[in-house]
Amino acid sequence: MVATSAIKFNPDMKSFYDRLIARGKAHKVALTAVMRKLVILANVLVREDRSWTVIAPEPSAD
Repeated sequence: MVATSAIKFNPDMKSFYDRLIARGKAHKVALTAVMRKLVILANVLVREDRSWTVIAPEPSAD
C-alpha cells in the first residue's frame, strides 16, 4: 500500500517507477523495486536519526 501511494504522490518514486516500466519491467517487479527503495530510505533515516524532508540536507564535512 505504501509503495502504491508513493507512486501516486511522490514525484521521485513516480519517476523511478515510470523509468522501470519504460524499460519493460512488469508492474509487480517495478512495484517491488519501489518497495525496496522505500525500505532503504526508512533505514537510512532511522540510522541517521533524522526526519524525511522533500529536499535532502547538505552532507556534513565531518
